[in-house]
Amino acid sequence: MESIFNNSFATLFTYFGVVSIYLLVIPLILFYWMNNRWNFMGKFERLAVYGLVFLFFPGLILFSPFLNLRLKGDSKG
Repeated sequence: MESIFNNSFATLFTYFGVVSIYLLVIPLILFYWMNNRWNFMGKFERLAVYGLVFLFFPGLILFSPFLNLRLKGDSKG
């Protein structure tokens, strides 16, 4: 059992998993949640979202050039 914990491959695999969850998975879920709920959030839900944005800011910055959270609006005009 000690050989598993001393294995550098397991350490790198765990590190890659944690980093990918922090930088990729949770920010995408957060963007999806904000996009669907932005106009219907209550004050406590919005406070929670602001806290999560602060916590996962590096991952959100990675995806910000590719995602658009602006309102759709009507196409008249």
